[in-house]
Amino acid sequence: MSEYKEISVALAGNPNCGKSSLFNALTGAHQKVGNFSGVTVEKHEGYLEYKGYHITVVDLPGIYSLTPYSPEEIVTREYLIKEPPDVVVNVVEGTNLERNLLLTTQLMELEVDFLVALNMIDEVEEKGIVIEIKQLQKLLGCHIVPTSAKKGIGLDSLLDHILRLSQKDIEIKKNKLFFRTELEASVEKITTYLLHQKELGAFNARWLAIKLLENDREVYNQVQHYPVWVKVELALQNALREAERLHDSEPEILITEDRHAFIRGAMQECVRFPEGVKATPTDYIDMVVLNRVLGLPIFLLVVWAIFQLTFTLASPIMGALELFFGFIASLIAPLLPNEMLRSIVIDGIIAGVGGVLLFLPNIILLFVGLSFLEASGYMARAAFVIDRLMHRFGLHGKSFIPMITGFGCSIPAIMATRTLKSPTDRLVTIMIIPFMSCGAKLPVYVLLTAAFFSPDVAANVMFGIYLLGIVVGLWTAWLLKSTVLKSDSEPFVMELPPYRWPTLSSVLFQAKVKALLYLKKAGTLILGAVIIIWAVSNYPRNGALQAKLTTEAARIASSSMGDGEKKAGQRELDLRIKSEQLEYSLAGRAGKVLEPLIKPLGFDWRIGIALVTGLAAKEVVVSTLATISSIGRSDGAPVELKTILRHDPSFSRATALSLMVFVLLYIPCVAALGVMKKEVGRWRPVLLYSAYSLSVAWLLSFVVYHIALLMG
Repeated sequence: MSEYKEISVALAGNPNCGKSSLFNALTGAHQKVGNFSGVTVEKHEGYLEYKGYHITVVDLPGIYSLTPYSPEEIVTREYLIKEPPDVVVNVVEGTNLERNLLLTTQLMELEVDFLVALNMIDEVEEKGIVIEIKQLQKLLGCHIVPTSAKKGIGLDSLLDHILRLSQKDIEIKKNKLFFRTELEASVEKITTYLLHQKELGAFNARWLAIKLLENDREVYNQVQHYPVWVKVELALQNALREAERLHDSEPEILITEDRHAFIRGAMQECVRFPEGVKATPTDYIDMVVLNRVLGLPIFLLVVWAIFQLTFTLASPIMGALELFFGFIASLIAPLLPNEMLRSIVIDGIIAGVGGVLLFLPNIILLFVGLSFLEASGYMARAAFVIDRLMHRFGLHGKSFIPMITGFGCSIPAIMATRTLKSPTDRLVTIMIIPFMSCGAKLPVYVLLTAAFFSPDVAANVMFGIYLLGIVVGLWTAWLLKSTVLKSDSEPFVMELPPYRWPTLSSVLFQAKVKALLYLKKAGTLILGAVIIIWAVSNYPRNGALQAKLTTEAARIASSSMGDGEKKAGQRELDLRIKSEQLEYSLAGRAGKVLEPLIKPLGFDWRIGIALVTGLAAKEVVVSTLATISSIGRSDGAPVELKTILRHDPSFSRATALSLMVFVLLYIPCVAALGVMKKEVGRWRPVLLYSAYSLSVAWLLSFVVYHIALLMG
């Protein structure tokens, strides 16, 4: 790779602008996914080789501005400032140019080397929209390249422009967005002060000045520790007084108005829309899905259909995986003569980790469905549909976006609440997100529904569990907003992108990302947990039980019973001794302490241990049950966990329903609690939430269990 010249490129743009599709079209299979340093926001990175250059491409999170409210906005801005790429490609949606150009104006202020990829140019032409690209280039001060990631239009031209810009072979001079006279004077004065502070030389001084006038707390914290702050603060106070005197407003609002005024002017000068625009397919679909009466039932029907497909399509694959892990266990067992090593590998690793990996097909299919809804534009409609309902519970549709994110993982969902401007709405939304069924809870639901319900009922049960989480979350929001956190919810405004058929590569890429994260967790956290569970379930050893086993085995062997009766007697003895040893172990003793608290819910001590270990990650509930069940069997032959539970006298359909409800509602994983504390800033609300969620989980599990018993 040394013969290639290196170029780094970052793709920045609004959500639903086709940025990820462009990333996939450019980099193909040469992609990897990780997290930005110190945060859980995903970082997609790929590369390609073009005309002697090795081009590294980073797909930055979709954002609407560089104002640091959400985690995505923070990491994007930090990346552009602290790890500036050679070229920034600002991907804008050609059919929604006015909304997308707000981010463009902020990139202009940052004065990075950027160009605009005018994406979805095929849709622009289909709608009869005319964009004067040359004139718009002069206004923005950057190259504009028409592209269509979906149809592969303009990709080579975009790459050629990237090479030219990286080589500084550019004929368009950077243009500044100028503000109204008094604002511009304040910007210039503060810029001059900042240029004399050498320690701030790594930052663009004009951009720092603008951000200070916008009351950007991150920049405030960066600048106020230097001696220049004395002059800067005085200039900021003068700017505030001037804005109030002349416009009865604040500099932050005036800057936003001037940006939008610049964008409106550019649109009037460079963009012409066809007269008498006809209704589009999007308009016709929205007449139905946004209908006041039909909107919510349609949304529920769509989600129900995803669960049906998830369960129906995944079942045969799960069956094949069960056979595969059973075959692996039967293959390895004879190769491990040492009983302890064989137990670790078969009862611990294969039973525990394999028991979790069985549900990978369900995870992939669920996220394929959710990715399809988001990429198609329907998820934004769902937020509007839910908005009307959520107002009755004291929230609004904008809180629904983090809630939907919570179906994947609570951690990024909690961080996504930073987009909510009301501190009260933000706190309430954080408190209800863990009630959403994250992907880690799905293996528990799939295991129990497959064990105790027929395939045609199982998906409906899972749908009901997910729906229960939403209902409990909304009820909790109403309780908080009507008691300790009273406030009015803010108005809800969100862009509705046109409907698009998502590209298969983009949807599959999102599913692949989730699958790899799931596999990584199975190979690290869950594997470690499984080994610990095996150890505490096997030790300390009870010497008296071992002596009893030897004596009883000798008695059976010397008896006058037939060979078949002797084998049956030996199996029964092994099962009894192993069960007693399991109860004697550390896990058994801890479970026995918990058992009186959870017995009314239909749980025994084994489920108690699984719920405690589930605080590390909810998938570990399945691993714990698999490991303990494997240790407690007498013959050591590989048997499906759902089959073991189905024939376990202490398990029933009522127990399964109660356990699913408890896993849905009780305390989330410790990582989520840590992020919750970081976002809230104090432990007290987190501890109160933990006590509340445990109480709600216990109460509703108790109700569900006893109703199920009454219904037989």
